[in-house]
Amino acid sequence: MLDIKGIGKSFGGLVALKDVNFSVMEHTISALIGPNGAGKTTLLNIISGIFPPDAGDISFSGTIISKFPSTKIARAGISRTFQQLELFGDMTVLENVMVGRYPKTRAGFISSGLRLPYVIREERDIRNLSLEILEYIGLSSRKDELSSSLPLGEQRILEIGRALATGPKILLLDEPAAGLNIRETRSLGEMICRIRDEKKITILLVEHDMDLVMRISNRITVLNFGEVIAKGTPPEIQKNQAVIAAYLGIEEE
Repeated sequence: MLDIKGIGKSFGGLVALKDVNFSVMEHTISALIGPNGAGKTTLLNIISGIFPPDAGDISFSGTIISKFPSTKIARAGISRTFQQLELFGDMTVLENVMVGRYPKTRAGFISSGLRLPYVIREERDIRNLSLEILEYIGLSSRKDELSSSLPLGEQRILEIGRALATGPKILLLDEPAAGLNIRETRSLGEMICRIRDEKKITILLVEHDMDLVMRISNRITVLNFGEVIAKGTPPEIQKNQAVIAAYLGIEEE
């Protein structure tokens, strides 16, 4: 579904990514792991159109999207969450999810100002869809509260809900378990698996919680200093000496 081919990215003299290659299969949970500074978030930023790559191409369902702006990538079916929460704190929980539907709306500035009939219908449909999403992620009782009032765990879930509102085919999750306790992380893992199994949405997960990664991932790609050092199933990655060396900071024999 997603093919990363020869991706390179530098910032000044710092090489963030170098000849990165891997694929994400449809209806799977693929994890991208590696030590801090390995280039994981940079790669998600490139996939989602925030940064252009210096080299290589990204293919999504057979279409090269490397030069697409982020809005076009979102409309194509790629949505994401962020390592640092990017909710609208002065908007309600429901409004945050409704904003996520923006890439799929037809109404423009003038038609919205004139409140044309199709605009009113579209707004009603967006509200209903957003309420369904809140029910699905377990936040419907919080719909009228400000998002900033939610505890961290529920804010993380809300950001996933907003991403679901775009109607994605693939969901990029950037450290969704950051700051969560063991119970919240387990609940998060169950939700991610439900999204894959029930909604048939493909997941690309960047995460430092290795218990979560090993428990829910179908395939894992490991980055270190901007380069892919291993690919495989969770059991294969757990036994890979290059991965062990990268995480423990020791040289391979």
